[in-house]
Amino acid sequence: MGDVLSQSEIDALLSALSEGQVDVEEMRTTKSQKRIRVYDFKRPNKFSKDQIHSLQNIHENFCRGLSTYFSGNLHSVVESNVLSIEQITYDEFIRSLPSPTVLGLYSLNPLEGTVLIEVSPSLVFAVVDRLLGGQGQGSEKNRDLTEIERTIIEHRLVQMISISEEAWAEVYELKPQFVSMETNPQFTQIVAPNEMIVLITLEVRIGDGVGMINICMPYLVLEPILDKLSTFFLFSTQAKVTSPEQVQAIRQKIEWAKVDMVSFLGHSEILVRDLLDLAKGDVIPLNQSIHDPLPVYVGEFMKFRCTPGLHGEHLAVQITETIEEGGEEDG
Repeated sequence: MGDVLSQSEIDALLSALSEGQVDVEEMRTTKSQKRIRVYDFKRPNKFSKDQIHSLQNIHENFCRGLSTYFSGNLHSVVESNVLSIEQITYDEFIRSLPSPTVLGLYSLNPLEGTVLIEVSPSLVFAVVDRLLGGQGQGSEKNRDLTEIERTIIEHRLVQMISISEEAWAEVYELKPQFVSMETNPQFTQIVAPNEMIVLITLEVRIGDGVGMINICMPYLVLEPILDKLSTFFLFSTQAKVTSPEQVQAIRQKIEWAKVDMVSFLGHSEILVRDLLDLAKGDVIPLNQSIHDPLPVYVGEFMKFRCTPGLHGEHLAVQITETIEEGGEEDG
């Protein structure tokens, strides 16, 4: 729809026409001209907007699984998100990669062809440093991996690739299978240089460090399921009905989660003067009566009451009461 002219703009246009400042024929010619959009036949866009949006939804799910995996594996706060999705030729992608870098090749059975995942050196060395007891700092300069580092990263690549199976589950049942790991981009010719690919770039934050993960998916690999990507986009915004199987799967994952469980014997307040004078054998009275049950906290919430005792040669508590209500508000 064209722009709506105000009354003053209409009056000014009529005045210009009457005075000959604007040529009527020129206006008609301009209006009849078709808008021309530049199209590069060397880089044809083979993925529609619906399919790109579907790929973004799929890899946002992948990012959630990736963050969960790395957070548990590295014992650190890890965040990941989809940074960009673009269509380029395979040659442009390979030329943009540093050397050496980490490249994981894998298949998406039953689809034919190979998909490639590239992990930036900064992220690779941050993961290795964290796993070997460091703070998650990357290397100051890019270098080849040692045999130990290569083994560590290859295992993580296998796990990352397996996470994509769940991310694709709503679109198509794929079975990702790790093929090999390379460090030289020139040795990974999975398609012809001029073939179009869709490049999904993910940003991963480990503590204060930031790294990138690139997923290169050739058009030839995804071509058999492109219609399903369009269909997935149409239904992805609709309300989803959670099946009993999904509820049970979520319940099982939650049941395996580990939380701290602590019983408090009591607390006391003393002066700093008295604290400095404490010596072996001194007794600190607590505010807890020996006849009252002790509170038991699960995480930050009080969920039980108990009595202390012994179980064999170990200190133990016996649960005497379960707090059914109000536990969520206790901190």
